[in-house]
Amino acid sequence: MRHILILLAALSLVACSGNDELPNIGADAGEQQIYDEAQRYLRNDNYDLAVRSLQQLEARYPFGKYAEQAQLELIYAHYGAYEPEAAVEAADRFIRLHPMHPNVDYAYYMKGLSAYTANEDIFSRFLPIDPTQRDTSQAREAFGEFAQLLSRFPDSPYTADAEARMIALRNLLARSEINVANYYLRRGAYLAAVNRGRYVVENFQRTPAVADGLAVMAQGYIFLGLDGLAEESITVLATNFPEHPAIDRDGQFVSTYTLDGVQRSWINTLTIGLFDPPQPPQFDNRPKI
Repeated sequence: MRHILILLAALSLVACSGNDELPNIGADAGEQQIYDEAQRYLRNDNYDLAVRSLQQLEARYPFGKYAEQAQLELIYAHYGAYEPEAAVEAADRFIRLHPMHPNVDYAYYMKGLSAYTANEDIFSRFLPIDPTQRDTSQAREAFGEFAQLLSRFPDSPYTADAEARMIALRNLLARSEINVANYYLRRGAYLAAVNRGRYVVENFQRTPAVADGLAVMAQGYIFLGLDGLAEESITVLATNFPEHPAIDRDGQFVSTYTLDGVQRSWINTLTIGLFDPPQPPQFDNRPKI
């Protein structure tokens, strides 16, 4: 109920802001006047009107003293207005027109930030949605943009934030791979699950999902009857992640399907397998919220 109330409040704010009209500016309005108006909209988080004012400023004074600054601020205005594609386009345009500008690193940073939040909308910002269950193409794009920023401008004031976001993006991408692996386990595609788990282990070191990747590999190998490989995966998991839910105090693999056979419930046993059949485990060692 609380989430619904928050969402309704957010939608009402959006509706109210949509009724605002850009103040009438005469044809003789000065560059300073339009720029000051755009700054006022930005300060008040009225990004839709800020976009319109900045666009108007550039259209009327394309070579004025605020032209470059307006192009730079337009990137942020689009971002604030939930227009990530327009923000990326504005950033690309600024980079193309002003490659040597002292603040061009900001344009690169905003490209990454816009891609980082491209899958967010007014609903996802107020409702609990697991981002690892969504399309990760924008996350991969954001990671690439931030990597480019770090490569081109290692001393930029935005690199620290970019690095922190890249860590979060790696964690997200790794968890997304585990989600796919869990799906393959459910579908009986055990070799595909093993390959996904191995991919996480090999390519996403130092992410929390590595432990689940090892668990997926162990479970997949058990299903495939490759006990030797399963034991190797369990040993690595128990050695490096002894607190993982799939490892007990004795370092043994805890699962419905183990090297010792299928662990059936009493209902399944009593009904000769008709009811409560054992299900493939789903690995997710993230803290429960």
